[in-house]
Amino acid sequence: MLALRLTRTAHLAVHLRRLLVALASAGTGFLLLCALGHALSHPDAPGASALRLAWCAAPLAAAVYLAVAVARTDPGTRPRSGLSAIGLGPGRLMAVSATTTALSAALGSLAALLAFLYLRGSLTGRPPSDRVAADALAVGQSLPAPAVLTLLVLVPALASASVAHTLRPRDPRPAAAAAPRGYGRFGAYGWGKARETFGAYGRFGARLAVTAGSRAAAGPAGSRAAGAARVGAGGALLTQASDPHPPAPTDGTTQTLDAAPPAPAPADATPQTPVTAPDAQPEPAPRPQNTTALPWGIAVLTAGLTVETYTGNAAGAPAPGTAPSAGVLIGWALTALGLALAGPGLTHLCGRLLQAARPGALRLLAGRVLMEEAQRVGRPLGVVAAVAAAAYVATTVYDGDGPAFGPLTTLGALLVAGCTVATLLTAAVEARDARADTTDALLRLGAPPATLRAAAAVRAAALLVLFGPLVLIVAVLAALPLDH
Repeated sequence: MLALRLTRTAHLAVHLRRLLVALASAGTGFLLLCALGHALSHPDAPGASALRLAWCAAPLAAAVYLAVAVARTDPGTRPRSGLSAIGLGPGRLMAVSATTTALSAALGSLAALLAFLYLRGSLTGRPPSDRVAADALAVGQSLPAPAVLTLLVLVPALASASVAHTLRPRDPRPAAAAAPRGYGRFGAYGWGKARETFGAYGRFGARLAVTAGSRAAAGPAGSRAAGAARVGAGGALLTQASDPHPPAPTDGTTQTLDAAPPAPAPADATPQTPVTAPDAQPEPAPRPQNTTALPWGIAVLTAGLTVETYTGNAAGAPAPGTAPSAGVLIGWALTALGLALAGPGLTHLCGRLLQAARPGALRLLAGRVLMEEAQRVGRPLGVVAAVAAAAYVATTVYDGDGPAFGPLTTLGALLVAGCTVATLLTAAVEARDARADTTDALLRLGAPPATLRAAAAVRAAALLVLFGPLVLIVAVLAALPLDH
């Protein structure tokens, strides 16, 4: 009931994103039912039916990926202060989000079933006139209910399970020891220290704790600030957990400021506790940028192109109306996986390149935002690049004559392309919401809105300049062994 109430009271944009999930589920369910209909109409060709079912894996993965992206941007299931007191902790909100996703996908599966029954004439009593459509819809044959139910439940089950896995509550990881600083950067040796946010160095009191600790270790001069209150980088007041007042001298002398205090206690014996408001929520730690996945993405991309080149030269170009060989499909899959893995690293590198050569305020702001949002936007951008490369390869190899699936191929291609583009736009909306506080702070400081719009245009242009030639090169290399 809570999931239904949150669904009903959501904003229009949230409803539109959930409608996209339902449409993706409907299209994927319809393709699965058409694969079942082809298997029922051609019992003597199980290989062709299995190939049709295998081609449904791409729309299925795209629909699940879109559902996860939509669930991450749902404001109704976002943790807020005070919800844990009424039993809506992170685990319960995760369950609500998974239930909402399952409801949207189930609605799409129901629409797919109704469209399939309508087209095959089960609802109107008029069979289709097209023979190809009749073969795919299994006209005149009874549909096995267990198989239909299994195929229709596949999309909601996978989508809700993926959402539950992505939004599961995670325990805060302990702070790791700082890695040595003499081995280079960009993930060359370990993860290093926790990365600071933009402007954290110049924030008031950001280095006061470290300075006080170094003075205390230096000698009597540093003891003046040893028992003083300190302000951390997040703005919380830090005090000593032990007795803040030192014991009074017992030998009758007066303790002055220049007098040497007793030996300092170990660091672990006097933990520091932040003094914050009772209802305040802890500031989330910055997300680490997994830039070390860039070499792995390049390696997988190279392996995919190698496999595709070897198998393409051995088998030759596929004839019109036929599908490529299994080796070529494996190479395409590895190439797409490599682009998806390399997307965050390439986006992070694009942000670094924007800040090179004495940047101004505009390039500095655009580059910093790209570096911050590399993990969130980079992977959907890599998936879109992989889909664009696959579309170029398909149009180059077949010259407009696709495989013999007819309109189902067009439907599957539209589903994959639409879901990936919608996922990228949803990730962009999530990134905009994540930096809303930073944008408001810049506006309060006097930054003109035109500068923020110009920074967004610079980010989009930089990504297009980097990913455009990359997609073209990968597409040409992927289509070269098949176009001969």
